[in-house]
Amino acid sequence: MSLTPKLLAAVAAAAAAALCVPAAAPAQADPDQAVAGGGSLPPGWHARTERNAPLTNVKFAAMGDGFHVTLGPATIFWRDADTVSGNYHIVATFSQTTAPQHPEAYGLIMGGRNLADSTQSYTYFIIRTMPDKAEFSIRRRAGYAARPTAVVDWTANAAVKPADAAGKATNELSVLVSGGKATFYVNGTEVHSANAADVDVNGIVAYRVNHNLDVHLSALGIHKQ
Repeated sequence: MSLTPKLLAAVAAAAAAALCVPAAAPAQADPDQAVAGGGSLPPGWHARTERNAPLTNVKFAAMGDGFHVTLGPATIFWRDADTVSGNYHIVATFSQTTAPQHPEAYGLIMGGRNLADSTQSYTYFIIRTMPDKAEFSIRRRAGYAARPTAVVDWTANAAVKPADAAGKATNELSVLVSGGKATFYVNGTEVHSANAADVDVNGIVAYRVNHNLDVHLSALGIHKQ
C-alpha cells in the first residue's frame, strides 16, 4: 500500500517528535534516606561521605560510652588523635539496630591516611548481617575516587552473628598487628591473617558505616603492644 503525501508527512512528524523526547533517567532503587537531626559531629570528630554527599543526612551522636550512627550516605568517622603504628590491638563492638533493605556493611578502618582529601587510603574490616546472611570482608582503598580492592571478598563465617528477625545483631571486631602480621577477629575468633605489608597498618583507626544503616558503636579500644 502506497502512502499519500499527507500520510508521509504525518509519519515524519511523529518520528521527529519521538526523537525530541528525552530518555527517562533510571530510577535509583535505593537512595540515601533523609535523616532528622543530622549535620553535626561531636568535638574532635571528622566525617567523610561517599560521593561527597552533604552531612545533612548523617547523624553521629555520643551515646553512653560510644556513639550512635543513623545514615543516609555511607560515611567514615575518625579523630586525628586515634593514630597508631607498630604493634597494637584495636577493638570495637557494632550493634545493628534496625533491618536494612538489603545487606549493608559496617566495621573498622585501620592505617588511615589523608582521610579528608582525594588521596585518602585505608584498609577496612567490615561485616554485613541479615537473618540469612553473616559475612565479613577486608578491603583496601587508595584514593577517594578509586574503587576499593578486596583482600578478602565477602565470605560467610560462623563467627559473625547474623541479624535476628527484627534486623538486630551485635558483633565485636578486632585486629591484632604484631610480628609483621595483621590478624582479624570477629567475636574473638580469627577469621583471617595477612602480612602487615599487604594491608594498611600505620595510621588512623576509625569507623566505617554504609548507607541507610542505624548502628550503635562502642568506643574504639586502641592498645599498644
